[in-house]
Amino acid sequence: MSKQIIFLLTVLVFVFMFFFFNQGASPKNKAEIADAIQKGALLVDVRTEWEFAEGSVPGAINIPLDKITSNLDKFKNQTQIIVFCRSGNRSGQAKAILKKNGFTNVINGGTWTEVAELVNNKKR
Repeated sequence: MSKQIIFLLTVLVFVFMFFFFNQGASPKNKAEIADAIQKGALLVDVRTEWEFAEGSVPGAINIPLDKITSNLDKFKNQTQIIVFCRSGNRSGQAKAILKKNGFTNVINGGTWTEVAELVNNKKR
């Protein structure tokens, strides 16, 4: 096969994987997230500082993914933790890092806009 066809097939596979694995929070997960928000979960935006400055969830703190391990003390004594980002990928990684460090009360909230919508619905 030519290099162009291999390249196109590779791109198609990545596009398919992105859309297949990045569907946002399921209705069940949204209910879990909404319940945790109602109970005062710690909201953690794991995007970069400049992404956070562009907009985030009301009441959220910013701990970028690459700084999670150096900020583990901020997660201690939290009953529930919701991590989120732009697409749900980095928050999935953050959840795995926290789980590896003994935190079992972590929810991957997916995108920050989905979590913001649930926080704003709580205020109504």
